Amino acid sequence: MSDSAELEHLRAEPRYHRERRDLYRAKMYGPRATDPDRMRELERICDAAETRLAHAERPAAPPPPDEPA
Repeated sequence: MSDSAELEHLRAEPRYHRERRDLYRAKMYGPRATDPDRMRELERICDAAETRLAHAERPAAPPPPDEPA
């Protein structure tokens, strides 16, 4: 996968997981039973996807300067 395609995938992933989390949150207000553990899991997955994107978008650190001998 090329770098631009991978970055685009990393941008889409948090959006997808935020939508799933938000839909489940809305479902919690309805009459059907929901699982708080499932909500926490969706939150964790969403946070992890956002962290991966932030790490990928962070500029590369310059190499450390050479030490004198």
